[in-house]
Amino acid sequence: MKYVRMPIEIESPEEQGYDTIRYNLSESSMRDRKLSDLGLGVDDLVLAYGAHRGAPGLLGLIAANAKVPDADVLCTAGAAAALFIIATTLLEKGDHLVVVRPNYATNIETPRAIGCDIDYVDLAFDAGFQLDVDRLESLIRPNTKLISVTTPHNPTGVALSEATLRRLIAITEARGIRLLVDETYREMSFVPKLPVAASLSPSAISVASVSKSYGIPGVRVGWIINRDPKLMERFLAAKEQIGICGSIIDEQIAEVALGQSAQWLASVAKDLSIGVETVATWIAGEPRLEWVRPQGGCVCFPRIRADAGIDVERFYHVLSADHAACVGPGHWFEQDKRHMRIGFGWPLPAELKGGLAAISASLDAAKR
Repeated sequence: MKYVRMPIEIESPEEQGYDTIRYNLSESSMRDRKLSDLGLGVDDLVLAYGAHRGAPGLLGLIAANAKVPDADVLCTAGAAAALFIIATTLLEKGDHLVVVRPNYATNIETPRAIGCDIDYVDLAFDAGFQLDVDRLESLIRPNTKLISVTTPHNPTGVALSEATLRRLIAITEARGIRLLVDETYREMSFVPKLPVAASLSPSAISVASVSKSYGIPGVRVGWIINRDPKLMERFLAAKEQIGICGSIIDEQIAEVALGQSAQWLASVAKDLSIGVETVATWIAGEPRLEWVRPQGGCVCFPRIRADAGIDVERFYHVLSADHAACVGPGHWFEQDKRHMRIGFGWPLPAELKGGLAAISASLDAAKR
């Protein structure tokens, strides 16, 4: 494994120091919650090894939401661990996968570390970041083992249609390939939610976590859903060799959070509606930027217009140095730095407006 640190992690707010940032528009989750928000008492929790697949109550809640049996769920240390387990279980050096780009970096970097052959299906701004399934299918080789997609997509917020999802499943079933669907933003959708992909076919593997929608990324709980018992046993073997079981405390917190999902997600939907409309109003009055309005998630991926006459490097320097504001620059996602990921779920309303104003002011300062 040839590990390389990812720019999105090297330059992350937690690495910079949150106390250095005034307007943090780089986060890809909802506002972080406090433990006290759950009204949880853990004083009597026995700190023993936990069930290797995950706490039974937690598995039950995840399975019920996905409409699958409990046995089809494996809890992991966040969605990042789920993606790592899937990649290292299914892929070896010389295997081939097809992956959507831009993407959450782990969906690309772990296969690279393994030494896989990778073809990318690049989502184009001018095509509304829509997935070209014909292009994806044309890239499949005899040694293709995995197709990797995300919906709603990070960083663009664009969602697959159910017809597209079912077509992808049909392609993988016909070719004997696995389909990985990163569904981390599934609970944050502005369009009708898709079925959990793994509930539709044993060829599909779904991944999600409590980090983004629930605003508790410090609770490292994610999960894999898959209907192939033999494959799930291999995933379990990987988890056991990495860490045996999950954290008893983390899984207890996640179980309580998921048990309150109706109330939490209603609040999330309200906050997201305010956030995305705030960005939409700002974009409408900011002629130097253009965007594809997101269909889900809590991020969008606008770009500086090519004809706006902006010195992009100076823009980022001014944004950070003069305004202490932070966005996710395009190079985090292997895209031109004219793109920036803006998170509208994490900042409070005043912080979001202040950060957007800082972007406009930095564009003013970076005019050529």
